Amino acid sequence: MRPPLSWRKNMAQKPRIPKGTRDFSPEQVAKRNYIFNIIRNSFERFGFQPIETPSFELSETLLGKYGEEGDRLIFKILNSGDYLSKVDDDLFFERDSNKITSKISEKALRYDLTVPFARYVVQHQNEIDFPFKRYQVQPVWRADRPQKGRFREFYQCDADVVGSKSLWQEVEFVQLYDDVFTALQLEGVTIKINNRKILSGIAEVIGAEDKLIDFTVALDKLDKIGEGKVKEEMLSKGIPQDGIDKLQPLFDLSGSFESQINRLKTILSTSQDGLKGIEELEFISKAISELQLQSATLQLDVTLARGLEYYTGAILEVEAPKTVEMGSIGGGGRYDDLTGVFGLKDVSGVGISFGLDRIYLVLEALNLFPETVTNNVDVLFINFGDAEALFSLKAIKTLRVNGINAELYPDTVKMKKQMNHANKRNIPFVVLVGNEEMNSNTYTLKNMGSGKQETLSLNDLITALK
Repeated sequence: MRPPLSWRKNMAQKPRIPKGTRDFSPEQVAKRNYIFNIIRNSFERFGFQPIETPSFELSETLLGKYGEEGDRLIFKILNSGDYLSKVDDDLFFERDSNKITSKISEKALRYDLTVPFARYVVQHQNEIDFPFKRYQVQPVWRADRPQKGRFREFYQCDADVVGSKSLWQEVEFVQLYDDVFTALQLEGVTIKINNRKILSGIAEVIGAEDKLIDFTVALDKLDKIGEGKVKEEMLSKGIPQDGIDKLQPLFDLSGSFESQINRLKTILSTSQDGLKGIEELEFISKAISELQLQSATLQLDVTLARGLEYYTGAILEVEAPKTVEMGSIGGGGRYDDLTGVFGLKDVSGVGISFGLDRIYLVLEALNLFPETVTNNVDVLFINFGDAEALFSLKAIKTLRVNGINAELYPDTVKMKKQMNHANKRNIPFVVLVGNEEMNSNTYTLKNMGSGKQETLSLNDLITALK
């Protein structure tokens, strides 16, 4: 019996994946794991412990934590069953998607790892020893417009400390960024830093205290849309023109960290909040000057806002080397009030995130992946028949016990085809086992690069492959 026509038509359609998502080949996964392993290694050397949280949370956990723009980018999950049954006719006719969504969706995919972490801290506060240093490497989802370096599904690699207000944590995070990028041999990275208190102080000075969020959201777009468009957006949000005119010294601010700080002290001389932010930045800058960075540069950027409402102190963003056109490859900051929204007051937090996918693209563009990173098999045993295969598998078992990645070609086909398979997979060695080797209990090892062959005992084979 033939399947229904509709099914046959569906089977004939070309398979595809949603925009903003990707499949990863074995080579790409190997390269991604290379980055993951370096980041995890640095996290653990700096004293962070791993946790994991669910891929989706209750909508009430996520919504309202990222600002209006962030809320729009959260993927909502429809309730199970007849999810429209709770929506009455009047609500349908209102055509208000926000009101309907609250009726038909109670869960959402996580937008980042920070808010779920805050929820985790509050929920498990009696099990946690503060200050608590955690790291987390998991995917997140955003209903953003896909473009180069921007995806709807991507991994974040986060490290956070909660339960300490010490600025030494910010100093450590700057060092952590530098440690990872040094290990990746990625030079020319710029770690930009600002302070939310400085932004609050600027808003106060220009008479826009009540428009702080609109002000920071617009300012955060400076590198994307330019000074003129930023000013237009601020004006449209109700920030007065004379206040915007007072911002001009900020748009023109440049020079060394120290010179910018001195200029800011003059601009923010009437703002206690702004002066406190300057004091915190000076502390971090002086400490880093003493400790010295290996490959990154710390730079003050007073237009850095990062648009997220939960930051309260230092704000960090990492810029890729100027030789590569790429957005930020990491970011973070201090968020003193985040756990408060879940009922746990006075627990300060600070954290950073690495943008794995963008880091991957940068390393690829600069050809910084080691040549051996995709070599997941050390040696392939050629298959000459069942007896030879069994003899080979006994050796392969021993090699694997000794930490050597080895496999047997599964089929008895022409040796040329098996050799070509090894070349295509960049397997550096092959082992040939025929009657002569079986009788003498030896193995012929061939270097696929040089073509050199030698006959070895099993112990010598292990030594050679190691």
